[in-house]
Amino acid sequence: MKTSPAVHRLRLVSGPEGLSFLLLLVCSVLKRTTDFNAVPVMGAVHGGLFVLYVVFLALAWQQQRWDAKRGIVLFVLSVLPTGGFFAERMLAKEERGEVPAAVAAA
Repeated sequence: MKTSPAVHRLRLVSGPEGLSFLLLLVCSVLKRTTDFNAVPVMGAVHGGLFVLYVVFLALAWQQQRWDAKRGIVLFVLSVLPTGGFFAERMLAKEERGEVPAAVAAA
């Protein structure tokens, strides 16, 4: 099965979303330990990227006809601090055709 443009967009946003989550965690720690407070800005950046991730995930899920397990795994990765990097790697393999169609659709 050929991957859709939605899968490509999901892959492109997954890395920055994961990075923004880590930066938000760092900013949260800095807010409590120093006078530096970048949480409002980083929170907005991460929130926007997270919304894009979820929208692109829904579109890719629909267009690729993934089963519930694949969609849920990709969503859970979005709420884990380094999950975006793993999602990006999974989606890149799928785009390159390194994942058999049965596994990609399963």
